[in-house]
Order: sequence, then C-alpha cells, then structure tokens
Amino acid sequence: MKRIGILTAGGDSPGLNAAIRGVGKAALGHYGMEIIGFRDGFRGLAEDRTMDLSSGQLSGILTLGGTILGTSRDKPHKMMIDGERRDMTAAIVATYERHRLDGLVCLGGGGTLKNALRLKKAGLNVITLPKTIDNDVAGTDVTFGFDTAVAIAAEAIDRLHSTAHSHHRIIVVEIMGHRAGWLALAAGVAGGADVILIPEIPYEIDNVAAAIRQRVAQGKPFSIVAVAEGAIAQQDPSSVDDARADAAELVYAGRTLKLAKALEKKTGLEARLTILGHLQRGGTPSAADRLLATRLGAAAADFVARGKYGVMVAARGDGVKAVPIEEVAGKVKTVPHDHPWIVAARRVGTSFGD
Repeated sequence: MKRIGILTAGGDSPGLNAAIRGVGKAALGHYGMEIIGFRDGFRGLAEDRTMDLSSGQLSGILTLGGTILGTSRDKPHKMMIDGERRDMTAAIVATYERHRLDGLVCLGGGGTLKNALRLKKAGLNVITLPKTIDNDVAGTDVTFGFDTAVAIAAEAIDRLHSTAHSHHRIIVVEIMGHRAGWLALAAGVAGGADVILIPEIPYEIDNVAAAIRQRVAQGKPFSIVAVAEGAIAQQDPSSVDDARADAAELVYAGRTLKLAKALEKKTGLEARLTILGHLQRGGTPSAADRLLATRLGAAAADFVARGKYGVMVAARGDGVKAVPIEEVAGKVKTVPHDHPWIVAARRVGTSFGD
C-alpha cells in the first residue's frame, strides 16, 4: 500500500479544496492508498503537523473556497524559526521518512514549484499541481483558480460601469497580477474595460489620457481602466521583489493611485481608484475550476500509482501532461503581445496605453 502526503502552499486560491478532494478520493477509493495532509504548507511538513484526510474529511469540500489544510508562504530552505531564518530541508526529509511516504503532492504556483524542486534534489518524490489566480505558471494551459478570479474581477468591472457612467468619472480598477497580466487582461476584456494596462506592455500616461479624452469627444464622458498591479509606465520600468510581499502591496497601491491622480489632471475628469485585492481569491470556485482541479488531482494519484515523480501535472487541452519540474520551476508564463485576447481587444477599441 502506497502512502502519500499532500500540502497546499503560497497564496490561497479557489479550487484548492477541489484538488485536495481529487487527489484524495482517487488515491483512497481507486488505488487503495493512504494519504496524509500536512497543515500550513511546507511549515507543517517541517514541523510534522498533520491532518486526517479520510474519506469523511474529503466529503463536502468540493465547493469550498480556501484550503482545509491551510497554507503559508514559508520556504524550506529559509524558514523563520524563533526569529531567525533556518534551512529546514533536513527536518522535512525526516518527516517524509518518518511517515514512510512514497510521494508528496504539492499544490501551488511558481514559488511552490521552486520549493518542490529543492525537495526533489534532496531525494523526495514530489508531484506538483499548478494553482494560482494569476495563471502565470509555465508549462500548463491554465491554472486552477484563474477562471473564478476572472469572473469575480469581471463582475466588479460590470458593477463599476454604472457609477462611472452616472458620475462621468474615470474608474481605475487594480487587479492582481504583478508579473503577468493574464487576470487583468481577461477580466478587462470580459468586463468591457476601455483601457487595460498589464506588465507586459509598458504604458505611456499621455496615451492613456488621450484615449479617455477621445471617448469624451465621442460623447462618452466616463472610462473604466483595468490595471494589473504590476503594470508599469514606460518611463518607470521599476519592479518589486517577490520576497517583499507586504511592501510590494504598498508599492502597487501607491503606483496605481498616482496613475488615477495623473489621469484626473490630464483629462479634467474625476478619477476614483478601486483595489479588488483579496476579493479575487475568495469564495466558491467556479464549475470550470472545480472540473480542472478534480481532473488534475485525480491525475496526480495516477502518477503516484505509476511511480511517476518529479513532475508537474499540467493541463493540456482536455488531458494532462507530466512536465518535469526542472523545465518550469523559476519560469513565468507572460502574455504574448500578439495573444488573441490582445488582438481582439485592440480591434474593439481597447487601449493598452502603448
């Protein structure tokens, strides 16, 4: 009988519980394996904090947001312990061996991939599932959590249209995505944003203002500007270190507020800023994310049964593909400038500020 561990790491995302259920039910019911959940990401693995994942614990979690296992952004090689950074890789290996695990399934995004690679090099059998609302994991068609977040952000833009129209205002909507603009692009197109700003296309503030003034000249005295938090102006090609997450949020908010104020000054219209923040991560996962998470989770159990480790379970069309972790760890899937979504948006008159 094989024994596998499972954990969720990094930011929470809709579909995590559906993925846990997919892995667990396939492992328990179809393959007769044993499964152990580790709490709060790699920290729980280092501290050997476990959770029972019997069939009863997996029942009823398909539609729940968040993760029943809890999560954290701790990294195995530099975990904060008693006020200082420590390499807890040896402790993690000891936990893995103590529970006689045959494999470890890690649900997470780009950071989780890099951590999983470190554990693979330490001798652990690891499998990862691509999770993030940003959709920026390389090697997979899509990540679970993305579809739900797009729907939430698009609905927010829908609701902001009415107040923008009523008050003849510019509404700047900050959407998550500091390295890639998939979420802002998809939500902006779906919500009919007039301007979409993403990290891949540095914008010129005068071009954005000109697009808004042109709308005014056409009898449309309001505009919606969808901005990825990592979008940058052409004259300000600065970036924010991922490791400074809390400080980064302040930098993004300050940058977007400056954008709103500048547009107000250059157009003569009132501008208001709305930051969606963690609203995009919460709530019930969409049907598409439940489906995706379930089939990726079940595929992970298949890989364990076949002894196929050291891979990410990638979505490819309606199927899956085992992608070696080395090929995708540390890489970011960004939006190509000629992506069909961008082409379509430009053709319907959306400005990207370039």
